[in-house]
Amino acid sequence: ENAENMYFFSELALTLNEPEERVAPTDSRLRPDQRLMESGRWDEANVEKQRLEEKQRAVRRRREAEAVEALEEGEDYEGYIPLWFERKVDALTGELICVYKGGYWEAKDKQDWSVCPDIF
Repeated sequence: ENAENMYFFSELALTLNEPEERVAPTDSRLRPDQRLMESGRWDEANVEKQRLEEKQRAVRRRREAEAVEALEEGEDYEGYIPLWFERKVDALTGELICVYKGGYWEAKDKQDWSVCPDIF
């Protein structure tokens, strides 16, 4: 009903980005630029999007500098390691896949997000 007023999205598609309580602070539904956009505050959303992108670039530059420094000192550098997933080779396809390694649901139950980086 009223699909023409909702860009012909299905009911499921319309609810996918709805905020949910008690999720990790890194949950994409918490992106401040997206929240501003969805409330129709386009100019503020664009400013916030630029801020977030620059923050991401700064983190990337820092990691690249750390990698170079480790290389120069002859040390290993692991780089970014995802919190709840690990990369593995799929035994059937030989493709690299991400496999859940645990921890998210336990952190959610305890509401202990101390391991999450500040990405927003």
